[in-house]
Amino acid sequence: MVERTEQGDVVGRVLGTADATPLTFWVAVAPGAYLQLDDVVVTNREMPDGSTVTIAGVVTAVRARHEGAQFDSDVFAIADGTLPAQVQEAAEITTTRVQPEVYVPPAPGAIVHRAEGDARASALYFDNMQRKVPMGFGRDGAPVFLNADFLDGSRGAHVSISGISGVATKTSFATFLLYSVFRCGALGGAGESANSRALIFNVKGEDLLFLDHPNARLDESTIDAYNKLGLTAGPFPDVRVYAPPRPGDSSGTPDVSSRHTGVDSFYWTLAEFCELRLLPFVFADADDERQQYTMVVHAVTAHLARVAVPADSGISIDGTRIGGYAELVDYLVNQLNDDATRGIWTGSAVGLGTVNAFARRLIGSKKDLARLIRGDLAVRRPHSINTAESAQVTVVDLHNLPDRAQRFVVGVTLKSEFERKEKAGTAKPLLFVVLDELNKYAPREGSSPIKEVLLDIAERGRSLGVVLIGAQQTASEVERRIVSNSAIRVVGRLDPAEASRPEYGFLPPAQRQRALLAKPGTMFVAQPEIPVPLCVEFPFPSWATRPSEAGPPPNATLRSIVQASDPFAVVGASTKSLEDDDIPF
Repeated sequence: MVERTEQGDVVGRVLGTADATPLTFWVAVAPGAYLQLDDVVVTNREMPDGSTVTIAGVVTAVRARHEGAQFDSDVFAIADGTLPAQVQEAAEITTTRVQPEVYVPPAPGAIVHRAEGDARASALYFDNMQRKVPMGFGRDGAPVFLNADFLDGSRGAHVSISGISGVATKTSFATFLLYSVFRCGALGGAGESANSRALIFNVKGEDLLFLDHPNARLDESTIDAYNKLGLTAGPFPDVRVYAPPRPGDSSGTPDVSSRHTGVDSFYWTLAEFCELRLLPFVFADADDERQQYTMVVHAVTAHLARVAVPADSGISIDGTRIGGYAELVDYLVNQLNDDATRGIWTGSAVGLGTVNAFARRLIGSKKDLARLIRGDLAVRRPHSINTAESAQVTVVDLHNLPDRAQRFVVGVTLKSEFERKEKAGTAKPLLFVVLDELNKYAPREGSSPIKEVLLDIAERGRSLGVVLIGAQQTASEVERRIVSNSAIRVVGRLDPAEASRPEYGFLPPAQRQRALLAKPGTMFVAQPEIPVPLCVEFPFPSWATRPSEAGPPPNATLRSIVQASDPFAVVGASTKSLEDDDIPF
């Protein structure tokens, strides 16, 4: 029978045949007890002055062996009962906390308890966290928390999530983390949480377009799991979705197939494209910065901002009216091919080969960007992505766009949001940016306008209230400064070659091996206060993660009434608080 004390069940004693140090030690598991990876244990060391040092840690390795066996074949004789031996299990413990901080090793033979309740909270520093964000459950079934101080910029910011695409559930964990942050009150109460914002780029299918719909697969066990975490299971209450216009559609209809209400088109007018100097984001591939034509890009951008004048349904340059992106590209190419005007646009003596390389790249962008840079939709409907004037969660759908267009949207949107935060000069409200495929937008090698914006966010975003939640298949291919500035590092299922990279050096050897086998929903989370990454299982999403899971939104009646009166209306922050009785019939 397992003995029990206030600290928890007695699971064994400190091993005397292996070195015990203040940072690692081994525990012989008692008969009838067991220890598994990620269990939290605690032991005490009596000091000569009569004081007690409490040493707590996490199980990072477990072994079992026959004591009394000499040869490999002895296992058969032991199993037959002809050779006396006994099975002994032992567990390696990596120390997480020592109280008081007297770093002495535990004494061999000292009793070891499985930490529960207050002892577990102390071992994992949960008792020191003034603002706790639930992340999921540990292997013992108890809640695991994240310190909000390392998420909102108080003492650190940014989250890096790595794992194999489709298996590691990176996006699911990122959205659950957002849901937990907004619902747990760790940001300072309901009012503070409501003032925080999230900007999510949807790059795969239409899975993130239904965050405000309950998950039809939600069951009682999942609801109970959310309750145990102190959360209410349900969808995101305040979501606004943006999608690009359909190709060739002069009305600007959003290019989505599964969601038919609450979606706005986003695009930029020709006047905005020139005034805001967005041309460099047309050349947003990291390879572009290695080319000599980048000097032409910046010269043309500056001249375009000087000479372009807004006009009806487009812009005017030196009396020439331009009504679309394709027309603008053709005009610029003609100006650069003309010997009389080339120097005016390039600003210096640039070789014809360099100009032609720029022109070829620019011409190649016409097909990809024509539906995003418009001269015909400026007065017909709102089109700007502005999280400060949007809902609590803004989803920008990119999955129907080609790669060049995706880069343009991500780069321009992040630049605009970051500049707004700079002008505001305050970190409140917080803006969480969720960006998948970070290795594409901020690769380790090369430079690009998007990468520079992301680096700015990683290095200065903390002070401005911009928090990057970046996900990628391979952290080894992401710019080092972005990864190193992430206070929270999360790892799901990893590829074997990727797991051996130094970027995952924060994982103990056993966790690196386990990351090759991790099932969907299991993540290893490292945060600054806790020396050992924690294994976390987060609950099934309570919001729809794909069209087939989407139940009717809680405000379905309100949404249908507003949409009927205005097909372009978005039910967001301005209408979500209305009750059905408040709507005039």
